[in-house]
Amino acid sequence: MTEPTTMKRQPTDWKSPDMVQRIKRRYAAERRFKAMGMVAILISVAFLAFLLISMASNGARGFMRTDVRLPIDFPASTLMVDPASFKGSSDDVDQLLAGLDFEGPVAAAAEQAYGAEGGALLADSAWLIVRDAIKADPTLLTRKAELWVPASSDVDIAYKGEGEKPMRDRVAAMKQAGQVTSGFNLGFLTGADATDPTIVGIWGAFKGSLLTMIVTLLFAFPVGVFSAIYLEEYAPRNRWTDLIEVSINNLAAVPSIIFGLLGLAVFLGLFPTLRSAPIIGGMTLALMTMPVIVIAGRNAIKAVPPSIRDAALGIGASPVQVVFHHVLPLALPGILTGTIIGMARALGETAPLLMVGMRAFISAPPASFTEPATVLPVQIFLWSDEVSRGFVEKTSAAIIVLLVFLLAMNGLAIYLRNRFETRW
Repeated sequence: MTEPTTMKRQPTDWKSPDMVQRIKRRYAAERRFKAMGMVAILISVAFLAFLLISMASNGARGFMRTDVRLPIDFPASTLMVDPASFKGSSDDVDQLLAGLDFEGPVAAAAEQAYGAEGGALLADSAWLIVRDAIKADPTLLTRKAELWVPASSDVDIAYKGEGEKPMRDRVAAMKQAGQVTSGFNLGFLTGADATDPTIVGIWGAFKGSLLTMIVTLLFAFPVGVFSAIYLEEYAPRNRWTDLIEVSINNLAAVPSIIFGLLGLAVFLGLFPTLRSAPIIGGMTLALMTMPVIVIAGRNAIKAVPPSIRDAALGIGASPVQVVFHHVLPLALPGILTGTIIGMARALGETAPLLMVGMRAFISAPPASFTEPATVLPVQIFLWSDEVSRGFVEKTSAAIIVLLVFLLAMNGLAIYLRNRFETRW
């Protein structure tokens, strides 16, 4: 018999022309991959920068308000009111002011100061400033006074260098004469919705979003966490459990408007008087957020090493103590991070809340969970649909407020993850 010949493998000749060419191709492919990744990152950063710059440039002007100086001769006006009448209670004063006509004297004072078209220079809400000034100081009725009142949208746009040239020229002359000025509009952060873009505010929608998120958290977090604990630690492995797991995974991908239809059919069917209330919107968003919390909770619980469970059982802990004293605290960072991310998604939703009626015109911030309210995304949607050009800047400013809210929630998620995270 002939012995089989053994083939000896020759060492690689790294300096051969073929190997050198192959290495060059590998390095070239790696450089192309890095270049494509860098281009993708630059494109993403460019789009993000464009979004932030455009929102900041338009939204920054939404936080500003243009005012016109209005001289008023109150003794010569039609406001025939004795200042002594304001010495009663606050309710009596409000009732007295409600019976007065402020629009006529304000329009007459504007025409006297700025000509026949002077009334068009003032916002529709200018008389409210005059009313509040008289309420704060009734002695104004006995003398002449100069008040700064909101300018109309055309004046505001012209003051910022836009609009038609005749109006820009007139506003420039008024600015030079000290008759018009612009400053930070604190009322935008403290007011609610209105038909006049010069007096609209975001606080009503912001408070509505805050109340809705509180309801969402109170319903979605405990139910989601306990569901995750049961499915991961106690549920038997059978086809029913598999069906539940598949259903939860599918619910996390269901379009949000489906949850809105469910909230409309169930919650408003049970509580028809709570239409547009934060508690109804919060429960609807809780249905949408719960699957996300369950999935994040299961993944966080599964990530806890089995040795933790074995060690706890080895020293005499009961299965319930193992879960709630050892597993759950270690899984809490992941659960909280998933919860905050789900809440951030719920904060930006519009379709489910439109279905449960949270698109109503709300002129006052809600005082409780059962009063009618709107939320930031819906408020942005409503303002973007307005005809008046003055709402364009207010829409961008509201988007900035919403982005700050979202960034704060994401920052909270990062803080919680870093604060409670345990590295194995």
